[in-house]
Amino acid sequence: MRLLFYDKVTEIEKGKSITGVKVFSLSEEFLRHHYTKKAIVPGVVFIEAMAQLVGWLVIYSHDFNLSAIMSLVEGVRVPPMLRPGFSAAIHGEIVSTSKRDSLCKARVLVDGEEVASLNRIIFSHFQGMSREDLISRFRYYSGMEPD
Repeated sequence: MRLLFYDKVTEIEKGKSITGVKVFSLSEEFLRHHYTKKAIVPGVVFIEAMAQLVGWLVIYSHDFNLSAIMSLVEGVRVPPMLRPGFSAAIHGEIVSTSKRDSLCKARVLVDGEEVASLNRIIFSHFQGMSREDLISRFRYYSGMEPD
C-alpha cells in the first residue's frame, strides 16, 4: 500500500513554506473495504498529509543534513464528513527552527476554503539517513530537484 498522502510538491521556499496537492478519489487504497455505504476521508489522513509535506520542508531547509520525526501535534482541526472526489492544496510553514527541532503549522484548502489545519506541529531532528539518500527520496517523493 502506498502511504504517501500528497501527490506532488508544487512550491517550496527554504526555511519558510511548502505547498503540495493531493487528489482524493474514491479509489484510494485507504478507503478500500473500509466503508460499506458512504466513504469519507479519515481525519488522520489530513494530519498525515500535512505532516509529510512539512517534514520535507524541515529536511530541505536544513540542507538534507538531518531527518525529522513528528513529536507533537496540537490544535488539530479536520473535517468530520468529507467525501472523496476533490483536490486539496496543502500548505505548510516553518514558524521557528533550531538544531534540535522545528515548530511548524499547516492547513488544507479545498476550492480555496480551509477544511483542515494544524496550529502547532513539532519535529524533532536526528541524524538518520545519509544526505544522498534524503536528496534521492526528496526527488522521488516531491517530483522536484533540490536547489
